[in-house]
Amino acid sequence: MAAASAAVDELSRNFTYWALGAGNGSLSGAWYRRNQIHLLGVLLAILGNLVMSISLNIQKYSHVQLAHQEHPRPYFKSMLWWAGAALMAVGETGNFAAYGFAPITLVAPLGCISVTGSAIISVMFLKENLRASDLLGMTLAFAGTYLLVNFAPNRSQSISARTVQYYFVGWQFLIYVILEILIFCTLLYFHKRKEMKHMVILLTLVALLASLTVISVKAVSGMITFSVTDKMQLTYPIFYIMFIIMIASCIFQVKFLNQATKLYGTTTVVPVNHIFFTTSAIIAGIIFYQEFLGAAFLTVFIYIFGCFLSFLGVLLVTRNREKEHLPQSYIDFGNIPGKQMLDKIQPDSNGLSYGTLPDGSDSTKSQSGEKKEV
Repeated sequence: MAAASAAVDELSRNFTYWALGAGNGSLSGAWYRRNQIHLLGVLLAILGNLVMSISLNIQKYSHVQLAHQEHPRPYFKSMLWWAGAALMAVGETGNFAAYGFAPITLVAPLGCISVTGSAIISVMFLKENLRASDLLGMTLAFAGTYLLVNFAPNRSQSISARTVQYYFVGWQFLIYVILEILIFCTLLYFHKRKEMKHMVILLTLVALLASLTVISVKAVSGMITFSVTDKMQLTYPIFYIMFIIMIASCIFQVKFLNQATKLYGTTTVVPVNHIFFTTSAIIAGIIFYQEFLGAAFLTVFIYIFGCFLSFLGVLLVTRNREKEHLPQSYIDFGNIPGKQMLDKIQPDSNGLSYGTLPDGSDSTKSQSGEKKEV
């Protein structure tokens, strides 16, 4: 009963805020400023995820264009691919700023905006199909995101260098890092040595790196914000340690994510990556920053239910999604001078070349058979 009462009180405060407005004197000034700061983080995360969904589709389009070429160049020599990478940097900057104003468990679920935006952009520009299950999935994803945002922990904490140091040496985080390193090394062994390039392996590697990314991004962004508003924190060594972790994890995260995007369609990669990333980020926020500390049971339950709806939505978006087939030319060799070719050669669907001529024995048999018929 106490947990239910706490959850109802929290929901009532949220309703009062939206119904009465920010200027009502009955609202606590500190509570109002905290919600304003969280709202700024939410807006930055939404804009950042929209830009990232556009960037991923631009990069996929560059891969499609390169695959059409007879002698395809490496993707990193394509200006279009670099344009997508630049937009991804802009989107990540928006997410970086968002983590400085809102908790991880509030910002991470907003990756659903990237999922739905990527699906819509893929339909418009990459000519992928939009089905009824996609629309249902988007509706469920938005409903889940609404619950996640409203029932995410409203716990506000100032991220100073000493706070990060305290969390960094905590036994909870040390156990979490050891387990993560063991899982990462195992998956990397299967990926490199056994040449297993399954999407789940690639995106799990991305998610493991993303957990370190969100922890370090929250620390760096929080310490910069604290330096601007209160006391300088950039002279502490922990700031530069977190900055190095952030840069290194981002680089390898983009590398594995690009490999998955190149091998699979964006409407498959982005939603599954959303599920893995959101789960990893929420766990990281709970373990490192203890964002659910003191939360009511009913609030946590509704938050988890929101996660379920969001994940179900993205699974419906990717359900039975056909693999992308590049348009292939149909080549007629019937007009080659000095040769009578009656066959039409279809390019190999698994390769990037335009196919080859059939064996001479097959051509001879075809011509001799026609002479017999005459």
